[in-house]
Amino acid sequence: MSSLQSLTPSVPPSLRPRVSFIIPLYNCLALTREMLASLQATLPAALGHEIIFIDDGSTDGTREWLQTLSPSNGLATRQDAAIRVLLNERNLGYAVSNNRAAATARGDFLVLLNDDLVLLPRWLEPMLAAHARLRQRAGVVGNVQLDASTGEVDHAGLVVNITGKPVHARALPSLAYRAIRRIRDVPAVTGACLLIERSLWQQLGGFDEAYVNGGEDIELCFRARAAGRRNVVALRSVVRHHVSSSPGRKLRDEENSYRLARRWARELVAAADDGTRTWCRDYLAAQLLIPRSREYRLAIAAWAFLAHVRKMPPAEAVLAVEAGLRGEFARWEEMFGGFRGEKT
Repeated sequence: MSSLQSLTPSVPPSLRPRVSFIIPLYNCLALTREMLASLQATLPAALGHEIIFIDDGSTDGTREWLQTLSPSNGLATRQDAAIRVLLNERNLGYAVSNNRAAATARGDFLVLLNDDLVLLPRWLEPMLAAHARLRQRAGVVGNVQLDASTGEVDHAGLVVNITGKPVHARALPSLAYRAIRRIRDVPAVTGACLLIERSLWQQLGGFDEAYVNGGEDIELCFRARAAGRRNVVALRSVVRHHVSSSPGRKLRDEENSYRLARRWARELVAAADDGTRTWCRDYLAAQLLIPRSREYRLAIAAWAFLAHVRKMPPAEAVLAVEAGLRGEFARWEEMFGGFRGEKT
């Protein structure tokens, strides 16, 4: 992992912007322009901030457009509304680009944004409020993301399914839940739109650059959990997302997933609340069709877990997740013929 502490500029607190927005770019100029317009239109008027673009080798006119955003020194006129531009000499990938930009950031908070977002009014305030609510327990804060094409929920946090793999939660909690609670604890959130305190980013070492365009955000969240922090979704923060617009975004998904699972297998099983609940629901449905008296104990335990009467899932549900993850390992080992890259 990169050590970022020594690379961060020393800036007096009185001159620091409160939030540093970090936006890695790779082509998609039309979407980038739309995203910047929505960002500037939705930021609180008094918010001290800077916007850091880092281009990862775009060839579609993005670099020429970046030259029009600010004076030649890369800074806008007002110190608290700076736009800075960083250019990679070649395509280095998502993790490296974010790490490089974060190393130059001066804000107390880092907000990582994809260039294919459409930011909606009052999207930022609930994320900052969620962090303030958690105080020293705050980890990585995400939000609700709607598919820009369909309007359907694409992300309400990342959960671990019955095969032990992190997947997007694509359903919101109930209206009653959202009326009472403004945050939802989750194992991880997507890097497409996340907020993290800069000091925690530095403590964790930023993104692990062994991941290539996927998995680095989940890895970061799991390291935050291991440090005793809570990762949450700010349920009242909503943005739109043109999902996976960058070319080649999904090419290394399986290898990234394999790397993540090798490092965090136990933690993935422990975090599989979604997976164990799926098993319990499926088990109870099967019991309704073919009831077996000797399994009433397990049926009661499954019901109690689903009803939140029981905190821990039945052992059988955990074993099902472990079996699912073993199946994924078998598939990956056949796919790759053994792990390529560093071992843990």
